[in-house]
Amino acid sequence: MKMLETKLLAGVASVAAVMWIMQGCTTVPVTGREELNFVPSGEETQLGITSFDKLKASTPINHDPAINAMVQRVGWRIAAVASNDLPNAKWEFVVFESKEANAFCLPGGKVGVYTGILPIAQNDAGLATVLGHEIGHAVAHHGASRMSQAMLVQAGGQVLGATLGASRFSKYQAAVLAAYGLGAQVGVELPYDREQESEADHIGLVYMARAGYDPREAIAFWQRFMKFSQEQGANHTPAFLRTHPLDEQRIQQLRQWLPEAEAAFAKSKLR
Repeated sequence: MKMLETKLLAGVASVAAVMWIMQGCTTVPVTGREELNFVPSGEETQLGITSFDKLKASTPINHDPAINAMVQRVGWRIAAVASNDLPNAKWEFVVFESKEANAFCLPGGKVGVYTGILPIAQNDAGLATVLGHEIGHAVAHHGASRMSQAMLVQAGGQVLGATLGASRFSKYQAAVLAAYGLGAQVGVELPYDREQESEADHIGLVYMARAGYDPREAIAFWQRFMKFSQEQGANHTPAFLRTHPLDEQRIQQLRQWLPEAEAAFAKSKLR
């Protein structure tokens, strides 16, 4: 085999090694899954704090006493059980004025709740479902893991591009790199996003149960959310191109994890 072809195969092998290493390096609480994460904890936390401060400065904040009391009440109960898995968190719960039916938790325990999610949450247990999920992302360091994965995908592309550029296949470089980018997104990044979302559901279900909220309410919340989504207009994006699992799939998975959560709920001293 010619030397240039050997280099090409070596480059492809390097890319394969990059994809393989994505299997993981750290253990996620509750689920025990191994995942990639080589972003320092302090750096991740600072990124979360900086982003949250910018968001507070640019987004209207809700000051309704009843709404904020509910968010603080539920948020701190979830934080109390999550703190063992995220001991250095700097917890903060802020309600933002927005019609968006969403919430988030940035690295380091910075939690934002959009007012648009509250009618769907309806009660403390519904909100605990939402906050448990978002805090689950932070505890699992999903943000840092995605950053780590993105760096490896980029490194794989650079290796492949350099190898192709020095070979007789250089005229195909642009096409191959485009295919690599699409393959990395559809075959690695999007499935990983969906896996993280499911994992946050799992962690959140256990956390809300440990905090004394009936985990069966999580299923009721997602049924309401699915109805809300349908009323907003069906999303016809194929499942393999979505960043989140289908609502039906989430409900099915929650039912599978329910016995574990119910056991935690039975032991909770916060009921």
